[in-house]
Amino acid sequence: MLDTPSVEIRPLAIAGSFEITPKQHQDDRGVFLEWFKADRFGASVGHRLELAQANCSVSTAGVVRGIHFSQVPPGQAKYVTCVAGAVMDVVVDLRVGSPTFGRWDSVVLDDVDRRGTYLEVGLGHGFMALTGQATVVYLCSTPYTPDREHGVHPFDPAIGIVWPDIGTDGQPLTQALSTKDAVAPSLEEVRLAGLLPTYGAR
Repeated sequence: MLDTPSVEIRPLAIAGSFEITPKQHQDDRGVFLEWFKADRFGASVGHRLELAQANCSVSTAGVVRGIHFSQVPPGQAKYVTCVAGAVMDVVVDLRVGSPTFGRWDSVVLDDVDRRGTYLEVGLGHGFMALTGQATVVYLCSTPYTPDREHGVHPFDPAIGIVWPDIGTDGQPLTQALSTKDAVAPSLEEVRLAGLLPTYGAR
């Protein structure tokens, strides 16, 4: 008998992004799961995830972080999960020439289903905290390099992300941005500045 895969990986609407759902093992002691498995990941995505940095972000309800991206090359791929609370995790296609340029997709990451998302190099990433406190951890393929990190305004109408106004607990959300994200340029401004990655570039 074949073993049941420890994770299920399916592509999202943006090429190069995936939703990862782990198999959870629960008993009276608690829960165990394999939230990242290199062999299963590589077989599904088509390449390995080189690990250079691991980040942890804690946000209060309504906080929006992103949309962030890194210049290519080398760019930065991310493998993201929420270990406490819940977030709406968003991927935006920022690759000039991509069939889905400017489009977005999202997955709710929480401490119930314990899903994750993977975003390959060239994609933009952001999330919104949907609970009183949400803890997000993510693996990065390259280290943080300030002069190569950029942002697109998360409320740019040209992208049109539909951010929730009600949390998973039914409470209204007051959206909050960092000073940096609040003054981030539009997608068109970033494109005209020549900072966006090109589709197919790695």
